[in-house]
Amino acid sequence: MKIYRLLVILFVLAIMGCSSGSPDREDGDSHNDISRAEVSQNEISKTEISEVSSVTESAPEESSLQEESVLSEPADEDFVRVRDYIPDIVVDLHYATENNFTGQRIYDFTEAWLRYGTVKKLMQVQEELKKSGLCLKIWDGFRPVSAQFRLWEVCPDPVYVADPNDGFSSHSRGNTVDITLVTEDGTEVVMPTGFDDFSALADRDYSDCSTEAAANALFLEECMTAHGFSPYFGEWWHFSDTQSYPVEQEFEPSAVS
Repeated sequence: MKIYRLLVILFVLAIMGCSSGSPDREDGDSHNDISRAEVSQNEISKTEISEVSSVTESAPEESSLQEESVLSEPADEDFVRVRDYIPDIVVDLHYATENNFTGQRIYDFTEAWLRYGTVKKLMQVQEELKKSGLCLKIWDGFRPVSAQFRLWEVCPDPVYVADPNDGFSSHSRGNTVDITLVTEDGTEVVMPTGFDDFSALADRDYSDCSTEAAANALFLEECMTAHGFSPYFGEWWHFSDTQSYPVEQEFEPSAVS
């Protein structure tokens, strides 16, 4: 009887031992599964964080490029080199040579500079003229204050030159051009006079010049006024942007040309 009880006790203990081992193994397997899942999830999270970080890091660069693109266009009042925006315009600055009424060189730069707002209007004129096989030729654009004083020094006559001691030429505002028309090969078309002619033929009373010259001058005038320029009656070649700007007393094209 005692032996029987002993066997029963041993049997129960054996069963309890098996039962206590089984949960330990299941808990261990379950823990390993969770650990693997957590590791996998961590790896995914790290990848996502890396991708987000990469996008975030590149965002400022893209934003900077976009900002640079937006800021690359000048403000209307900024001075720009005309041929940077109208590559096919002809530039022949007479005051950069001795080929002008003074017989002396007035300034030392050879590229025409204007306010960007004025250049945008000239772009429209140029596109319209090209439809007729013509384009613009610039004889004078922005004239620095220093050049105006130089002109007055050479020719101190208010009939021909604006006295800088009393006021400045509109050329010093950067919104005025002296221009003519040329064909596609650069040949000047017939106009009432040449540049800086101070005779009565130079004004906009075209009744005293040839029919061809009158037609060409009137065509230029119509194109310019249609795109926001005001003509000066005394000189058929002289036009000012209807948008005025202050006289520029510091900018010197010679410093950047």
